[in-house]
Amino acid sequence: MVKRWFLGLGLCLALPVAAQDSGLVALTTGDAVKGWQAVGKLTLGDHAFCTGVLIGPQLVLTAAHCLYDKTSGTRMADADITFQAGWRNGRAEAYRGVRRSLTHPDYAYSAQEDLSRVADDLALLELDQPILLPQLQPFATAAQPGSGDRVSVVSYAKDRAEIPSIQQGCTVLTQFREAMVLSCDIDFGSSGAPVFALRDGVQKVVSVISAKAEMEGRKVALAVPLDAPLALLRAEMEAEDAPKATPGVRVISGGDAAAGAKFLSP
Repeated sequence: MVKRWFLGLGLCLALPVAAQDSGLVALTTGDAVKGWQAVGKLTLGDHAFCTGVLIGPQLVLTAAHCLYDKTSGTRMADADITFQAGWRNGRAEAYRGVRRSLTHPDYAYSAQEDLSRVADDLALLELDQPILLPQLQPFATAAQPGSGDRVSVVSYAKDRAEIPSIQQGCTVLTQFREAMVLSCDIDFGSSGAPVFALRDGVQKVVSVISAKAEMEGRKVALAVPLDAPLALLRAEMEAEDAPKATPGVRVISGGDAAAGAKFLSP
């Protein structure tokens, strides 16, 4: 075990040395990107972007801080966000707008480096139309990995915004309530990128990239522990979708197709 300082966050962590991994590999060809097209680029306004991943035909998972303007700190309008699934060399497999977005209710945007915000740095986006293309199968999610487990990250980032890159076999260095610390190489634009683990022979999303940091000059990634935050966001979205009762009207029985429903007026 090697003791290292988490620069900028003031934390002293005892971390294992990471095993060798593949490093970043650009998915430059159609064959290389096959199976990863459900990862896409989120364009945010005129200039910014993050990474997102399709976890349902109409649901995209990303980091909550991506939805905030870095200069003003204000929440970005859903109309200014576009999901470009499988974006590569100026084209996407599918383009969708965002109908609504939910951030974790405990998330509070801050421009300051604060490890505690990572735990809630998660957002769920509902697209304006579902993506039903056979090559764009949504990824399932699974429980977060443990320390020492191997994971992979597919992301876009600064200086590699036109082609997704994959890093396979990076390591979960340590984990605690606020965040997981990964050996994965990420940069600006990688926020919201899915972290994958192989479960029963299938790649599943187990976390989302929140931020980058350094340990003695070595790059590391901070990732959101996925289980509880995602369950909360799903429940909140389902609650919003639940039909609301009409005030002052109570249904007492259902009629047949010809007669219609019977109502009791107050």
